[in-house]
Amino acid sequence: MPRAAKSSASRGRGLEALRRGGAVSDLLFLYVCTTREVAQLRDIAGPLGLSVQAASHTFRGLARRGLAEVENGRYRATVAGVDFLHGTLRELESDLSDRRARLHIVASTRALAGADLAAGGAVVLSLEDGLLTARPGSRGAARGTARHAARAGELVEVERLEGIVPLRPATIQLVTVGESTLADPRTARSLSSLLAARPGALLGAYGLEALHLARAAARGRPIVRFGVAEATQDASRLGVGSTVVVLDRDAPQLLRLFDPSRPPALEIVPLAGRGRGGTMA
Repeated sequence: MPRAAKSSASRGRGLEALRRGGAVSDLLFLYVCTTREVAQLRDIAGPLGLSVQAASHTFRGLARRGLAEVENGRYRATVAGVDFLHGTLRELESDLSDRRARLHIVASTRALAGADLAAGGAVVLSLEDGLLTARPGSRGAARGTARHAARAGELVEVERLEGIVPLRPATIQLVTVGESTLADPRTARSLSSLLAARPGALLGAYGLEALHLARAAARGRPIVRFGVAEATQDASRLGVGSTVVVLDRDAPQLLRLFDPSRPPALEIVPLAGRGRGGTMA
C-alpha cells in the first residue's frame, strides 16, 4: 500500500497527472462506460475521437489495472475504476480552481477619454502617446463599456473588458554628434531641424555635451537626463518614439545600457550626415 501511494505521488495530481500518455483517454473511456450502456467498442471510440483499435488498446490497459471489464456483454468500469474516475476528476477540479485563483483577471480599468463618452456606451481601448485611451466604438482589439459618462480628457472607468490592447513598439532614434562639431552654430540648427520633425517623441541626452547641445536646439522642450536608456526603452514598448542625442564617442557605452533580452528598434542618425543613417534591430 505505501508503494502504491508513492507511485501516485510521483505521477502528480490534477493537470500534471494528465501529462502521462493515454491518461485523458483512460478517463474519458471510464466516463463513457460509467454513464452509458456500451456493448461495442465503436460506441466508445466515436465519442472519444479514437479508432476502434485505439479504444481496444485503452480498454486492455484499464483491464490490466483492474479499472475496466466486460460483464454481461457490456463494457463497464469496475468499482475501483469508478473510484479512480471520481477521485481523479475531484483532483482535477481542485487543481484547476487553485490555478484560477492565482490568475490576475482584470475586469475593469481606468482610461483617458479620447472623446466624449456616454454612460454604458461601448468603447474601444488603445494606447495613444503611451496612455490607455477609450474612444466610442465596438470594433477593436480591446473593447469595453464606459461605467459612467466622461468628457474628452477625463478619466473613465471601463468595465466588461474583452480582448487585448495591442502594443506596437516605437523606434528609438540615436542622433550621434561629432565632438569636433559642438562649437559650430550650424550643429545646433541642424539638430533643431531634426527635432522639429518628431515633435511628439521623447527627447533624451546622454552626457554633458549632448545635454548642452540639446538644450540649445530644443527651445525649452523637456529633456530626459537620467536613466536615458531605461526611459526610452520603456517608452518604446508603449508605442512612444524617442530621440536621444549622444556624442559619437559615448554611443557604444549608451548602447550597452539597453536591455539585451528585449532589444528595442534603434535608428542611428549621424547629425552631420543624416542621409547615411541606418537602422538596427
